[in-house]
Amino acid sequence: MKIEQATSLLFYSKKGIVQELIHNLKYRGHQEIGVFLGDWLGKEIITHNYFNDIDYIIPVPLHKNRLKKRGYNQVTKFGERLSHHLKKPYESKMLIRKTASATQTKKSRFDRWTNVKELFYLTDTSIFQNKHILLIDDIITTGATLEACANELLRTENIRISIAVMAVTE
Repeated sequence: MKIEQATSLLFYSKKGIVQELIHNLKYRGHQEIGVFLGDWLGKEIITHNYFNDIDYIIPVPLHKNRLKKRGYNQVTKFGERLSHHLKKPYESKMLIRKTASATQTKKSRFDRWTNVKELFYLTDTSIFQNKHILLIDDIITTGATLEACANELLRTENIRISIAVMAVTE
């Protein structure tokens, strides 16, 4: 799988300030953190012109049960703010998480990779044909989730994929 461009705003380390920031966003309802990080990264991206030809911004989806329990996808506000700065549509309905999986946070690297196989489904491959997609998530740990999403998106003819995340583990 070839990724066109990839970027991360922050480095994530256990017990670090970025972990606290992401946990406040993800588990404590502080969606304003997603707004802040989306504005920050959006402004950075447009000054460097790396993502000028993006057609759509797509989040890694949550399963409907987790979305119902949490009440929001932690990357929605982040994606909406990126959409605002890049002036590209945020599309959150086309890539679906088919199966509810246990949280990845306590899993080993190997278990993360095996946990995400065939979890995602693209409802319509024609909409992204000949398009450049910016796939977004909160954290890259092993890359397993993003790879699973990208592999499903690659069912689309002539799709190009780039990645933007809030943080990457050190």
